[in-house]
Amino acid sequence: MNAAPADQIRLLDVQALDVRLQQLAHKRKSLPEHAEIESMNKDLTQLRDLLVAAQTEDSDCAREQTKAEQDVDQVRQRAARDQQRLDSGAVSSPKDLESLQREIASLARRQGDLEEIVLEVMERRESAQERVAELTDRVSAVQAKADDATARRDAALGALDADAASVTKERELVAGSVPADLMKLYEKLRAQQGGVGAARLYQRRCEGCHIEFNIAELNEVRSAATNEVVRCENCGRILVRTSESGL
Repeated sequence: MNAAPADQIRLLDVQALDVRLQQLAHKRKSLPEHAEIESMNKDLTQLRDLLVAAQTEDSDCAREQTKAEQDVDQVRQRAARDQQRLDSGAVSSPKDLESLQREIASLARRQGDLEEIVLEVMERRESAQERVAELTDRVSAVQAKADDATARRDAALGALDADAASVTKERELVAGSVPADLMKLYEKLRAQQGGVGAARLYQRRCEGCHIEFNIAELNEVRSAATNEVVRCENCGRILVRTSESGL
């Protein structure tokens, strides 16, 4: 394949722009904010699970407290009715009086036991509510940090995308000035060679594979016509000759 030396040199400009696009793509993927956001999202998931558990415990304690308070109220009302019967003198039989007094005493003990249960449930609920408040604050704090990191990431991505769009436009202009057959070969080699399809021969060394040419290889390149598209014997990339090639 033949191509004017100027077209071959412009191929180096295309390669430089492609390298720049690769660098921008790598930087886009490796922004520190990506890992930061991922880490905080994991923290948020764990905290929200803990928060749901604490809220569930609070809700369960609320129902348990309501039930215990209702039990206390029922015992208190029954004891009040029995005390009212006792005080009214309606019960005159010694046996019935003794039975009623025993029931009042039993209800008093039962009420005391139930009130202890209410206090214990209230303590557990207070602890659950404190946990809910603590976890709510922690979720809000981590969410704020995640939002900040997301904003920073989006701003960085926006800047990188703008740079990539500018470089892409410039590449289109430069590539459009290179002969189609030369660009086709370059694109094929670039896909095969890790993104580098053309390299400069600089001081007898291929800048694609960084291997220095021996005398025989240099003589072969020297003997090639200036418009001949030379390939590196070692890596197969298009080898672009310049005044600094050392030929």
